[in-house]
Amino acid sequence: MSDRTNMTEGFDEQGQQASPCVMVIFGAGGDLTKRKLIPALCNLAKDRLLSPHFAVIGFSSHSMTTEAFRAQLSKDIKEFATEPVNDKIWDWFLERTYYVQGDFQDSTAYERLRAQITAVEKVHSTQGNRFYYLAVSPKFFAPVAKQLDQAGLTQESDGKWARVIVEKPFGRDLNSAKELNRELKQILNEEQIYRIDHYLGKETVQNLMVFRFANSVAEPLWNRNFIDNVQITAAETVGVEQRGGYYDTVGALRDMVPNHLFQLLSLTAMEPPISFDADAVRDKQAEILHAVQIPNPEDVDTVAVRGQYGEGVPGEERSLAYRNEAKVSPASITDTFAALKLQIDNWRWSGVPFYLRTGKRLRRRATEIAIQFKRSPFVLFRKTKIADLQTNRLVIHIQPDEGITLRFGAKVPGPIMRLGLVNMEFDYTRDFGRSHSTGYERLMYDCMMGDATLFQRADMVEAGWKVIQPVLDVWKTLPSERFPNYAAGSWGPADADKLLARDGRAWRTIEEDHLSSEASEVPAIVGRATAGVH
Repeated sequence: MSDRTNMTEGFDEQGQQASPCVMVIFGAGGDLTKRKLIPALCNLAKDRLLSPHFAVIGFSSHSMTTEAFRAQLSKDIKEFATEPVNDKIWDWFLERTYYVQGDFQDSTAYERLRAQITAVEKVHSTQGNRFYYLAVSPKFFAPVAKQLDQAGLTQESDGKWARVIVEKPFGRDLNSAKELNRELKQILNEEQIYRIDHYLGKETVQNLMVFRFANSVAEPLWNRNFIDNVQITAAETVGVEQRGGYYDTVGALRDMVPNHLFQLLSLTAMEPPISFDADAVRDKQAEILHAVQIPNPEDVDTVAVRGQYGEGVPGEERSLAYRNEAKVSPASITDTFAALKLQIDNWRWSGVPFYLRTGKRLRRRATEIAIQFKRSPFVLFRKTKIADLQTNRLVIHIQPDEGITLRFGAKVPGPIMRLGLVNMEFDYTRDFGRSHSTGYERLMYDCMMGDATLFQRADMVEAGWKVIQPVLDVWKTLPSERFPNYAAGSWGPADADKLLARDGRAWRTIEEDHLSSEASEVPAIVGRATAGVH
């Protein structure tokens, strides 16, 4: 047996190796495959988490042989790997990489795919387990699943499993999401469907459950008695780049809120599950999504804000307005910014507003969850200069930096009673070393292991769409006449600030890094201090 074959021996030294299987990537010639999926598989191999009995088959319409596909991947991995790839690992990976050319709706192509899978299973002893990654346009989700079923490639028997990973967007409104669920469930069991949200592959998102439920200092404060409001932000500095044709049919609200932001909301607000089994966790997430108040159409203008970016100077060069981007209509009414005020109808969160915002061409790239605690009674300090000290805040930083910051008051040294805001900060890079993850490693590994905890269930998807459907309907009926309404490089339209100002609140000011983001908000009258914890 060669060294290449032996390189996977002992894969369980750092964790349980995944089950033997064949992975089929539909859309293998696309950006997602070369930028995320292949680098993630390499990272799993490096970490000894792939089974020695693993193989991958690329499927797309591009005319290519297996040899040409391997050569293309070898070129791409040099550009998109998250760290230098070990030659031995890459050779091992290429030896079990294959390619099938075909149209997604051509039944004869699926016969070729079945023949290739059968051959691969014999060579690599994958034990009949298969999972299919649909890195394709949403219009192909159901057709690909139907073709797989007709080719006999989705059946499960004798302990052999077959699973399908579906990329977002899962529908474009409530009705289309229900229809897609219905079509997939005619072919697959719910346990076979893995609706992926790459945000849930990020370490800090997963750490949110650990932070809440493994630390006794957090959970007792995690309710309406101590928390004033919650702000969830997903801000991007980039525009639509080369995706204008697609984005102009979707917009910020559809693209980000019912999936990414609602996943963050549900993990932040959910009740403690009875265990970390997949359905136990997802039951609690679904409860929260069903408890979110659905806006009345007549209230949409007071709880939802939309925006579209105009020209601006977010960096060193002036950027185009959205309507001047490639493949975008010059009269487009598509939103590139969306903000919502939501209420959760349950005992824990009654009266606590959840503010969500997302947008393109904003000032900073940042995804975070900010927990704003209520003000302490300042009876003791009412005759001092610190009576207006800002309240405690916990910020969970998701990207680009990952970590947690807690802000609290401390006395500045000196004879005068002055308080500074002290930051206690946990930073993943500093405390655990830099992560080279693409965000897809954990999700693909979990699929191979049959753990659906970090994947959306059908009821969760539909519950999310129910919340934003009234907003979509109103915005469609009454298109904005004020676009563009925010400059590239700003924090969005003025109406987004008014959304909170009506409640006597304001968005958190987000700056470059954890410490500066908190220190920048301290009033001049109050001293400044920072503290790190290890």
